[in-house]
Amino acid sequence: MEYQGSCHCGRIAFTVQADAAIKDVIDCNCSMCRRRGSLLWFAPREAFQLGTDIADVATYQFNTHNIDHHHCRECGTAPYSEAVDPRSGLPMVAINVRCLPQVELGGLSITAFDGASR
Repeated sequence: MEYQGSCHCGRIAFTVQADAAIKDVIDCNCSMCRRRGSLLWFAPREAFQLGTDIADVATYQFNTHNIDHHHCRECGTAPYSEAVDPRSGLPMVAINVRCLPQVELGGLSITAFDGASR
């Protein structure tokens, strides 16, 4: 399946490929995710295609500086982050599924992740 995503104003637009419909997401309680209300779904970086100018994407890092948290310079929405999966060493994206209009949020299975303790 292909999902189309964007920030609120549309300056950051992207597509991401999934093997199946997105059903399972993570609700992380780290200081960043808790504040922005992200529901995260992970995919290999190669499944992600940014459809906008990278200059419109701002990046923030904190704590260990291992994750690039991307947000729109105009509206502030944070649609995705990038990092290397520590288990496999492969580049990954964490998609905020709230930025994927095709995903029915009420039908998701949400797993809590204690990022605050890491």
